[in-house]
Amino acid sequence: MPHIYYWSMTLQLPIPFPLVSSMSDSWKYDASTGRLQAMAGERTDWYCNPADKFNDEATPTLNALTLLGTPEPRDFQLSAKVTVDFNADFDAGVLAVWVDEKTWAKLCFEYSPDKIGMVVSVVTLGASDDSNAFTLPGNSTYLRVSRFGRTFAFHASRDGSIWELIRVFALTADIHSQSVGFLAQAPTGPGCSVEFSEINFSYSTLNALRDGS
Repeated sequence: MPHIYYWSMTLQLPIPFPLVSSMSDSWKYDASTGRLQAMAGERTDWYCNPADKFNDEATPTLNALTLLGTPEPRDFQLSAKVTVDFNADFDAGVLAVWVDEKTWAKLCFEYSPDKIGMVVSVVTLGASDDSNAFTLPGNSTYLRVSRFGRTFAFHASRDGSIWELIRVFALTADIHSQSVGFLAQAPTGPGCSVEFSEINFSYSTLNALRDGS
């Protein structure tokens, strides 16, 4: 029987910086399999509706379960296989980048209203955008976030080998304030289980945006 580690606030994966959970005792990591698991809470999300930004009382929804840490201020790549037990629209496992409540981004494997998994990205600079990439059968795919200089790239892969560019963007000039990690969300439903496996982090520079590497 493999030993399963349960963490409270400060967590350490095979990643070279500490990770902090937004909710104590919410993540579990099986060191023998390299699987990180969590349960997204009911009606939890990261999103700031762009239409609502015209309302003075608008506030972002930022109650999704997260596990984030701050890497060294240099180029890096973080990737993982993401598996989601889809229950309701927009359930998702996510790789996320965080600066502050008005500045963040997420790359999601998300349950679409058409009841199929979809790769979706959101960049928030005051208000959130929402960009759909492609759908695929099953409940698993691979996601990757790369930082090079002051720029981020989101990629997704159907097989963990050939990577498709989802988007390129920048958040802030100060890379010292940028955190990265994992998120589990269930914006419309009662919650869902999310698993991240084949997790890989390296202080390395992305070779090219569009050559599949």
